[in-house]
Amino acid sequence: MSGGANIRVVGGGLAGLVASIASAEKGCTVELFEAGPALGGRARTRDGDFRANLGAHVLYADGRSWPWLEERDLLPPYSRSPKRGLRFVHKGSLKRVPPSEFLQGLRLREKRAPSDLSFAEWAAREVGEDAVSVLANSASVFTFDHDPGRLAAEFIRQRCARVLWSVPQNRYLTGGWQALVDSLERRARELGVAIHTDEQVEELPEPPVIVATEVRRARKLLGEELPVDTTRCVLLDLGLREQKGDPFIVFDLDGGGWLERYTAADETLAPEGHDLVQGHLGIRPGESPDATTERLEALADIGFEGWRERTVWRRRLVVDGMTGALDLPGRTWRDRPSIDRGGGVFLAGDYTAARGLLSEVAFASAIEAAEGAVAVASGAGATAAAGSASAAARARG
Repeated sequence: MSGGANIRVVGGGLAGLVASIASAEKGCTVELFEAGPALGGRARTRDGDFRANLGAHVLYADGRSWPWLEERDLLPPYSRSPKRGLRFVHKGSLKRVPPSEFLQGLRLREKRAPSDLSFAEWAAREVGEDAVSVLANSASVFTFDHDPGRLAAEFIRQRCARVLWSVPQNRYLTGGWQALVDSLERRARELGVAIHTDEQVEELPEPPVIVATEVRRARKLLGEELPVDTTRCVLLDLGLREQKGDPFIVFDLDGGGWLERYTAADETLAPEGHDLVQGHLGIRPGESPDATTERLEALADIGFEGWRERTVWRRRLVVDGMTGALDLPGRTWRDRPSIDRGGGVFLAGDYTAARGLLSEVAFASAIEAAEGAVAVASGAGATAAAGSASAAARARG
């Protein structure tokens, strides 16, 4: 690994790219190291006829990442959600309108929810037991969790208010999220960021350094436990022959599954006459991935008539830590691993102590980490870094 850089960034996913750009914009020399052959991490889009993301990916126009990208002219072309095609599975049946239990969530939109109770406990008190399961399962879209009702009440309420109980602000990037990765990579290179792919960093580089890897790799580099509440889920991608009447989205209000026909928003993701459907379902404790897959396939049986015979391409993935932005009762985003680790070491990723929804946490933490690293590189943070270096070293074991 070459030296001489003011700031080193380990990890070339969204967090690493954003941190590199934000650091280079301040005039710092930046090196970025990515262990794999390509940048993007979980934001990569599959090459081939069916251009599938690694799970459900959208940008939210009301989030912090949107204006940051817009100000730099980094937003790729995008589309909005189709106005039709929503379906709801409730009590084993496919419905065109949401059940009354789902609509009970509108009563919770402006309420203040506690963080020390689970969403299931709080919602039962506010709207009654009958609606709890439906409301909790609807939150699977942004949690990827087997039981969103177990998570902190305010964590779920706040995100449901943005995603499910308001005018949709989700945007679909034309060509998949690879378009965003490519846009960020171009900007980083324009700013002079030295990008090294296929280079595994085995030891923490000399500070200032930003660690922007997935949590298991970050633990090894930092030598810290980094307590993070993550989820485990099955992702199922299907390339189907087109059939009139297929829905856009299938909400599984019975079991927490999610299926989305991405080509309803972006036709470029599949060959002519075909559709790309992507789904996910949280793996229950003690459940095998195969059993979870069977439950997700059963959901597809309800939502997409004859899908088995129409399938021309299929991919199943079992993903640990699809998102680290999950808060259990008694915890908030502030209790996640801190971005400033002391001694000129900073952490960025979707599991850190930053506000936001899903990838917005990675963006926000990357920007904050860059601000801290730039201060250290410029000397403004040298005194503070020196003062905390010994404590950070002890914390890293």
